[in-house]
Amino acid sequence: MNIARIRNFSIIAHIDHGKSTLADRLLLRCGAITQREFRNQILDDMDLEREMGITIKANRCTLKYDYPGSDPKAKVQFPAGEYMLNLIDTPGHVDFHYEVSRALAACEGVLLLVDAVQGIQAQTLANAYKAIDAKLTIIPVVNKIDLPAARAEDIALELEHVLAQPADEAIFASAKTGIGVDDILKAIVERIPAPAGEADRPLKAMIYDAKVDTHRGVVSHVRVVDGILNKGDKIKLMAAQRTYMVTDIGVFGPKMQSRLLLEPGQVGYVFAGIKTIHDIHIGDTITIESNPCDEAMPGYQPPQQMVFCDFYPGPGTTSPELREAMEQLWLNDSSFNFTPVGSAALGTGFRCGFLGLLHMKIIQERLERESEVDVLQTAPTVGFEVMLRGGKIELIESPADLPSGDKVEEIREPYVKSEIITPSKYIGAVMSLSEDRRGIYKKTEYLSPERALMIYEFPLAEVIYDYFDRLKSVTSGYATMDYELTGFRKDDLVKLDILVNGVVVDALSIIVHRSRAEYRGRKMLTKLRKEIDRHLFEVPLQAAIGGKIIARETIKALRKDVTAKCYGGDVSRKRKLLEKQKEGKKRMKQVANVTIPQSAFMAVLDTSEE
Repeated sequence: MNIARIRNFSIIAHIDHGKSTLADRLLLRCGAITQREFRNQILDDMDLEREMGITIKANRCTLKYDYPGSDPKAKVQFPAGEYMLNLIDTPGHVDFHYEVSRALAACEGVLLLVDAVQGIQAQTLANAYKAIDAKLTIIPVVNKIDLPAARAEDIALELEHVLAQPADEAIFASAKTGIGVDDILKAIVERIPAPAGEADRPLKAMIYDAKVDTHRGVVSHVRVVDGILNKGDKIKLMAAQRTYMVTDIGVFGPKMQSRLLLEPGQVGYVFAGIKTIHDIHIGDTITIESNPCDEAMPGYQPPQQMVFCDFYPGPGTTSPELREAMEQLWLNDSSFNFTPVGSAALGTGFRCGFLGLLHMKIIQERLERESEVDVLQTAPTVGFEVMLRGGKIELIESPADLPSGDKVEEIREPYVKSEIITPSKYIGAVMSLSEDRRGIYKKTEYLSPERALMIYEFPLAEVIYDYFDRLKSVTSGYATMDYELTGFRKDDLVKLDILVNGVVVDALSIIVHRSRAEYRGRKMLTKLRKEIDRHLFEVPLQAAIGGKIIARETIKALRKDVTAKCYGGDVSRKRKLLEKQKEGKKRMKQVANVTIPQSAFMAVLDTSEE
């Protein structure tokens, strides 16, 4: 197809503003699916996405749109006829911003979707700024205008005030009913530029996603920038410096549809008999071995993991099986990473880094569902910078890695800049909650008389656990939040160890601000006492900073009545039996292991008030 008739675009928005519904409607309108095939979230092909009602992976589809022609009064005229529209649906949750950035790199324009009732929210701003930074054309769309409480004109003015998107260029639509869908399709053709690229140049194609096909090996999702990719070509992966023969290529419609070639500007898939996932790098450049391009494309900025925890094989799963499952999942989602780690209590496992707590939960669910492995997960923590006495700076991903106190000069914790959008009447409640979480107030801007944007800086550890839930609670569910990492700052931080039966359990250790150490320690021990089953001997639970115990709880022993059959006779007979039981419990306590369930590891997450 003529490159002038190709348009590559994404749909970006805050979570639950209608991205997937609009994608469904565009597929139906362009004939990619029939009315009989139509169902909600058709591009969300993971069971987990459909169950949770959110998009996790950016999905794509090639649409054929019969453009009726430009308005005769328009300044720029576009010829009528068939256009190829490559749609990439993106997630909206803050934890999946890396998926959004990868999708935007394959596009020339975006549909910025805003709910006609809720208006601009935190992720609306975050995703819009990403599109602006990438120099993409933005088409503002006010969605859900069919709702009784819709205020489409006011939201269009908000877009003009906050993001400088002219209100008269906003498209009013309802993805649910189909209102405005034709206007959106026309705007995609007329406003989004055709991709730049030349067919006579050496092949240059970027891998923006990949996954493993059980029968055919690795399938690479590519965007062709220059040149033509033909079935049967011998290609070279520039990062891996490996060559392969292309066995199949095609487009997504939304199912895979084979083609003989992919031209400049097109988005599609490539099978090349790649059996090992280690040869594929997201952001790598594909070229022809016999006629390579001059240089590889810059690819993607590596994602910065914010949350870390350990995954260990559960019952019925071996460490090699867990590694294989994680390697396959990593190819499809390279925004998490993992390295081997060992534990005396749990064996050989992997230290994993994630973009957030929801991302961590999704990875665990996908491992258990897609690879059928059992995973034991420890409590998550954030990364810290440690400056040693010699001036050397180390990044630690687990409290267990913290050097001893005599070697540490200072500990620095990660800080984030947070944008909170809330109704004006809840500003006091938000400020009170934020101060309790060591937030540093920066400024407040009013988006309208009823809604305000508040800027705060927080220690990341105070945000990732339950801050968002508490924020929703104090604002009756109306506030939204987005955050980005700004760097590390020195503070009075200490390592809080948890001892179970006198033994330090590394997986339960945390790094916490000294002012909150005793409170957190007592709270954790109270939770653990409820989670750990009673044993035949007394189990002490202790919280310690260095060698100083700051809190203690005790799990009472199960009592067996050893004197039940001892009736009559001298009292010394009963005393002898009780002393024998006491000695046995003492020996058992010295040699026996205390069984700690996974729920106990997760108990440290709960920082809510009792």
